[in-house]
Amino acid sequence: MSGSAIWHPFTQHGLGEPIPLVDRAEGAALFTADGRRIVDAISSWWVTTHGHAHPRIAAAVADQARKLDQIIFAGWTHEPAETLAAGLRAIMPPALTRVFFSDSGSTSVEVALKMALGYWLDRGERRHRILVLEHGYHGDTIGAMSVGARGVFNRAYSPLLFEVESIPFPVAGREQATLDALDRACRGGAAAFIVEPLLLGAGGMLIYSPATLAEMRRICAHHDVLFIADEVMTAWGRTGTLLACEQAGIVPDILCLSKGLTGGAVPLAVTMATEPIYAAHYGTDRARMFFHSSSYTANPVACAAANANLAIWREEPVLDRITDLARRQADRLAALETLPTVANARRIGTITAVEIDDGEGYLSDLAPRLTAVFRQHDVLLRPLGNTVYVMPPYCIDDDDLDLIYDSIAEAVAAISPVA
Repeated sequence: MSGSAIWHPFTQHGLGEPIPLVDRAEGAALFTADGRRIVDAISSWWVTTHGHAHPRIAAAVADQARKLDQIIFAGWTHEPAETLAAGLRAIMPPALTRVFFSDSGSTSVEVALKMALGYWLDRGERRHRILVLEHGYHGDTIGAMSVGARGVFNRAYSPLLFEVESIPFPVAGREQATLDALDRACRGGAAAFIVEPLLLGAGGMLIYSPATLAEMRRICAHHDVLFIADEVMTAWGRTGTLLACEQAGIVPDILCLSKGLTGGAVPLAVTMATEPIYAAHYGTDRARMFFHSSSYTANPVACAAANANLAIWREEPVLDRITDLARRQADRLAALETLPTVANARRIGTITAVEIDDGEGYLSDLAPRLTAVFRQHDVLLRPLGNTVYVMPPYCIDDDDLDLIYDSIAEAVAAISPVA
């Protein structure tokens, strides 16, 4: 907006790109102040699962706001948090017995890393090395950046980042190199290995197999290295199952959840841990307590939204909707990949991605050129460099899916060199 004082995230204001004012949202669409209807093809940065302004979630938020809006959570509790913790215990793997609340995906990762380091310290072992997967992304706070890929987006902050050991991404056909590297790194007594299960999101929508994920988990367990699954983006059905880890038949020692936890309505995150990790911090010595919190930990309104989301998962055929959306996207992706400048078409669950072979890297000039075409077609897509991905809400209909994939095809044609 002209004259706005807002400094937007991941935005170079000097380019003068338009920033629409959104008035309201419903289902898979955003509605702007100037009367446009925009199809939200990326679930507003991967958070909106059931659709915008979902009636059950909105009603739960409004009802809770009238009763209890905020309360300190250190030494106090409330019903929405207790209900949510019990609900998560009921649908998540039984070994994940403890639920720690925070505010975002980044903070859920910070919590996970601190839990892992505290676990080893309280056991009397000085393990502090963290292993990470190449091209990973876990957030933009200091710890989360430290365990993510290094590049232009965090170069200015490198003096603040701690060192980690990177394991090569398991490229199809060369997975053994990844497994061998992980095995060598684990032998050195690492504290933890953190991964995005099956799909690396901001790293380029890179997919690897459930069998590889299962073997990475086995290696960590063999060497007694904690396994942290960052399912902030991959959970809540995005990869086709409630958790991506399910497809590999594994349970992590620590699990990070956010984004779809509330259906995308309001910010909330949890870090779930196994009983040994909780027990390492448990005792009568106050110096061994887990030192992490924020003012809004387990905010009652956010917890109410999450409880409504869990009720939707329990009472509605969410997985059927996900399966149907995956099928409908697969049909459209097949048509898209026939275009001459489209490469590496891929899908996992409700997420599809392609590479446009006219640029590379996150700062590729191709991305803003593509985005300009998408805007003209009233579609919200945000390419990762030359990677165009689609991750819509589960409620999206065929007409909106056609608009998304048609806009991608037209954008590719618009930027392709004339023969």
